[in-house]
Amino acid sequence: MPGCIWQGELPVNQTKRKGFYMGTVYLVGAGPGDPELITVKGLKAVQEADCIVYDRLASPELLREAKPGCEQIYVGKASHNHTMRQEEINRLLAEKSREYEKTVRLKGGDVYVFGRGGEEGMYLKDCGVPFEIIPGVTSAIAGPACAGIPVTHRGIASGFHVVTAHSQSDQLAEIDFRAMAEGKETCIFLMGLGKLEEIARGLMDAGMPGSTEAAVISCATTARQQVCVSDLEHISRKAGEARLVSPAVIVVGQVVSLREKLGAE
Repeated sequence: MPGCIWQGELPVNQTKRKGFYMGTVYLVGAGPGDPELITVKGLKAVQEADCIVYDRLASPELLREAKPGCEQIYVGKASHNHTMRQEEINRLLAEKSREYEKTVRLKGGDVYVFGRGGEEGMYLKDCGVPFEIIPGVTSAIAGPACAGIPVTHRGIASGFHVVTAHSQSDQLAEIDFRAMAEGKETCIFLMGLGKLEEIARGLMDAGMPGSTEAAVISCATTARQQVCVSDLEHISRKAGEARLVSPAVIVVGQVVSLREKLGAE
């Protein structure tokens, strides 16, 4: 990891810690989309922040909770369209800690579930910047739940796999499809809508029956939520016909059948 490089003069109105004048950075999970699903502690951090550095998947409604004068900086990432590279975000957080007492890094879902929160925390640690983790509700669990799909259920699924389907090179991630196909656990894929056909084919090639229940939940937990249910063999075509959009959660396993009884739609 690149070392921390300080530039410019240090402000004189901050508490001196470890040789630098700096405030604290709070890495906050914003939850899966519905602004009401942020934790009480996370909301308090947003309300008290002097600066908020926020992601594309963090609900814009949460920014309305910020106090007057709070600086708000968008650093969202979409496929092929990154407002700021991760290395630049890391440096920005360290720099803002020199300007403000409380800086919030607001991230969609949970800080450490495919959110690069670990990279940001390690960079801040290397810089000697005090930081605190405030976990959030991950869409991997909340998305299926709001679609009427429990990721575990007694007698059906005693556990679940959660993987990202996207690699850093924008290709399908290296996934152990055989381990997922051979088990009875629920299989959950994040950031995989554009790779849905490859995911389905990978599971079937590894031995999972094409008749296995599958679902795609688009914009989970929000007013724009859409759910497409089919079998593994046909889920890609069905999702395409439904014109689902990202972000989306893909769920594969017998628990999908419980949506008939638990789904509100």
